Amino acid sequence: MLDSHLRPIIDPPLNRMGGRLARGGVSANAVTLAGLAMGVGAAVAIAVQAFWLALALVLASRLADGLDGAVARARGVTDFGGYLDIVADYVFYAAIPVAFVILDPGANGVAGAVLLLSFYVNGGSFLGYAILAEKASMRSDRHGMKSLYFTGGLLEGTETIAFFVALCLFPQWFAPLAWGFAALTLVTAGARVALAWRVFRG
Repeated sequence: MLDSHLRPIIDPPLNRMGGRLARGGVSANAVTLAGLAMGVGAAVAIAVQAFWLALALVLASRLADGLDGAVARARGVTDFGGYLDIVADYVFYAAIPVAFVILDPGANGVAGAVLLLSFYVNGGSFLGYAILAEKASMRSDRHGMKSLYFTGGLLEGTETIAFFVALCLFPQWFAPLAWGFAALTLVTAGARVALAWRVFRG
């Protein structure tokens, strides 16, 4: 919901930083993999109760997730780079809930499983819509220049980052936060399915 509103604010500094990295010889894929490593590191930190370290790594990972696109725009966008970025994002989004389940399976197991289910359903609705949009030659730059069609929703990247930050700050509230976020994620997925029915039913 907030991503398209934040893009005009965050894109200019990201593009400047990405341009400097590109001129220094850093590839977008290297930035993507660095972000993935930090995201997995955040999950490990959560599992061992190093929550402040986890918070720092979550934020650094998401900074890298924004920078890789900026580097790609400076060096040249590739299909594989877009693919790698999506794979890395999904690994990150799964790793954080799994880390909280590992931390306390008894308290967090069911809520974590439902949260992962909601992410899976939402991801399927998102990628399925992107495939149909590509077949229809649809284009949108509301979420920046992307390798695939991005549909907005109630919950997007900004809200998910804020959610993960809240989990790192208040780990004892994982279960109620996860239940609430899972419900909103399923609403987001349902709205996207309804949108797909309206747009593609013909």
